[in-house]
Parts: sequence; structure tokens; C-alpha cells
Amino acid sequence: MDAETRPAILWLRRDLRITDHLALASAARQRTPVIPVYVVSTWRDNHAWTGDKRQHFLCECLASLAHSLEQLGGRLIIRRGDPVAEIETLASETGAASVHFTLDPDPFGRSTETRLRESCRRLKLECHGHHDTTLHQPDEILNQSGRPYRVFTPYLKNWLSRPKVPPLKAPREIHTPAGIHSLPLPTLASWDLPPLHATLPAAGEKAAKARLRNACSKLIQHYDARRDFPGLDATTRISQDLRFGLLSIRTVYQTAVRARQSASPAAAASIDTFISELAWREFYFAILHHFPDILNTEFNPNWRGIPWREPGPGFDAWKSGCTGFPIVDAGMRELLATGFMHNRVRMITAMFLTKDLHLDWKLGESHFMRHLIDGEIASNNGGWQWSAGTGADAAPYFRIQNPWSQSARYDSDGTYIKKWIPELAGTHPSQFHQAPKTGTPIASGYPLPILDHNTERKVTLDIFKRHREQTNHQ
Repeated sequence: MDAETRPAILWLRRDLRITDHLALASAARQRTPVIPVYVVSTWRDNHAWTGDKRQHFLCECLASLAHSLEQLGGRLIIRRGDPVAEIETLASETGAASVHFTLDPDPFGRSTETRLRESCRRLKLECHGHHDTTLHQPDEILNQSGRPYRVFTPYLKNWLSRPKVPPLKAPREIHTPAGIHSLPLPTLASWDLPPLHATLPAAGEKAAKARLRNACSKLIQHYDARRDFPGLDATTRISQDLRFGLLSIRTVYQTAVRARQSASPAAAASIDTFISELAWREFYFAILHHFPDILNTEFNPNWRGIPWREPGPGFDAWKSGCTGFPIVDAGMRELLATGFMHNRVRMITAMFLTKDLHLDWKLGESHFMRHLIDGEIASNNGGWQWSAGTGADAAPYFRIQNPWSQSARYDSDGTYIKKWIPELAGTHPSQFHQAPKTGTPIASGYPLPILDHNTERKVTLDIFKRHREQTNHQ
């Protein structure tokens, strides 16, 4: 086979789209055949950082991508096992000359990429990794000393000042050689998982684009004022689309900027808040890149070694949404039912686990990763460490959210709570915002609070204070 006609392998992972896809564009630009391949993981054997909801959403995204590639004249090849070994086999079978892929932002993916590069050198394959998950690479946004930022506000100022690359169009056509062996598209049964009992958003690039259009035409103009209220349809709901690469970050940013150009001053300020959330995402990616140990320990070394309690019945109640704190339980039940939880409620439930139950944030981090379809390792870790008071730019340990006052402020009419806790459908919402005073549940079939928040708040303050004093004396 002539070098000019040898195919290019496009290794797909979290970039399941055809529009504004750097690796796809690069592979197609060579005008040689393109072999898009997705290697199905054996995740159950390797780690517990995903679950049935995310795997089901992945399956649906792959089915959608397969259809899109067919429209271009291509074909999605499915293999299963170790990705490096499978790509080696595919290259041998097809005489491929190169491998193209999107660089992964987390350390697990980067370790696989290191092995792939070594394999390509050994096999004399061109190896092209493309930065495509963020607008700016982690080493691009550094402080004046050339070091990574540890606080968000100066990072944001630097991030906003940098020019942004515009999106690319989808290629008009690609060609995948016939006769390449492919497994069937994966289903939950591929991981020996039972049928899904959850309601997830529509998967695939087309559905993601529709969500983005809706967000930028209706929602982000009021984002700043409404985003904290879980009972409102006021957030963009595109987080899973960024996680799976159904949308590129360049497309999201450009669409928001275009909406800002015709917005009123108030709406423009609100859109700026939304854009800053895109920067928060990249800030957490940068933190994980420069400080990968945060997956195993507290980012702030002053808080390492805090004596977290052992999980017990309280942890089980938290996971199942049966703590007796309506706003906490509504969030945990939304997570179980949909693979999503409103961001304000994520903070409330995380602080409840760490500051009321005094449990290690890593327990909550892994539980969220198993259930969230938008489970992003960097953002999830950053959010949990922020709530625990141990992370980058974290809430100070003495800032402890009160679940009762949080629900009074952000769900005063109980719309969100009643949606997810049917036992409380007939209860006046005023009872959702304070602990029962009579020692009886606020509704039949709903549990009493498993703890007293004011008491546990004092315990947390004492734990952190004593730990800080002990650390200072060492």
C-alpha cells in the first residue's frame, strides 16, 4: 500500500462529534482513508468511577456518532479491551500510517497516551495528539512567575484576556475502507449491567446542539439571576455534552459571545457570568494537570489528615435521599433518577456530607462519579474539595451552608423539593425550611432529620480548629 493512501486511525474517546473536531479534521485533511475507532473499556474490571447512567448515555452517543459518520461516508469501528493493544492490532490489519486523537485532560487518559506514543514509535506510526478539550492549555494560563494559579479570580482575568480560536466546520466527507472487523455498538449488557431505570437527556451531537441553541437564545441572558434556583429551568444542561465532546468548547464559547453582542447590558452581564463558568471548568482542569495528587489527597496541605468519620447509616441515608433534610434528599433523589443534580444543590449535599456527617469528601466524590452523566473528574474533584474547604480557592472551613436556610432561599415555594420527594407533595413548603419542632416527621412516610445541623456545625468548627492548631505546632 502506498504511503499516500495508507489510512489514518482516528481514536475517539470523549470527543463524540463530527463538528469542530481537530483530530477528525487533521485526519481528513490528509485525503487518505480515515478509520474512526472507539475502544470499549472493561471499566468494571479496572475502576469504579463510572456507572450505568453514564455508560448508557455513552452507548446512545456512540450510536448517534455512528450514524453521523455514515452520513459522511465513514464507519465507526468498535473494538474492546486495552486501547493501545487494539490500536496496534487495527494498524496491523489496515496498514495505517498514523493515529490521531484528542488529548485527555485527566491523568488516567494521559498515561494511556504515553503508552500509545511509545507503541507508535516502535511501529513507526505517526502519532498526533490534538488539544481540543479546553480553550486554553493548562500550561498556557500561568501567573507572572510562570507557575499555575491556585486562585480563580486572577486565573479568570488572564483567561479572558487571551484570544480564542474559532470553531472548525465538519468535513464534507470521509472514507473508511470496507471489510474492517467491528464489534456491535455497545449496550449496557456489554458491561453486564441491567436495563436502566433512569430518565436521561437525549444523547448525541444533534441533541446537544439543540440544547446549546436553547440555552443561548433563552437562558444565559438571565443566568446570573436564576441559575441558583433548582426549581427553575434556568441552567444550560450542556455539562454532559462537554463531558462527552458532543459540543466543542470553542462552539459553546463562540455561541455565547454571539448572543452577548445583541444583548442588553443586564443580559450581557449575565452572559459574562456564564462565560466565567466555562473558565471555572478550565481552572479545575489546570489544577488537576499541575497537581494530580488532588485525586488522592487534599489540595491544601494544611487540611491533610483531618479525622473524618467512618461511613455508617448516615452515609447510606445520604446516598438514598433519606436524611430528613428535604433539600438534601431532593438533590440525591434527582441524581439517582436522572444522572444529574442542580449545581446549587450539589454544594448543599456536599457540605452536608462533609460538614454535617463529617465524612471524607472522597466518598462523595466517587458516589457522584458513579451516578453523574456529566461526571468530569477535574470539576467533580474541584467542587467536592471546594465544599469540604480543602481545595483550590475553596470555601473557608467556617463557611458551612445550613440546609434549612438554603432551601428557604433557593426553593422557597418547594417546587424542586416536591418534584423529587413525592411524600412531601401535600406539605406546606414552610415546613421544608426548618427542623420539625414536635419530634414528628413533617409528612407521613418521610423520615425525621438524622442529625441536628447546629450541633454538627459546632463539631465541624472544632474539628478544623483543633486540626489547624495541631498542624501549626508540628
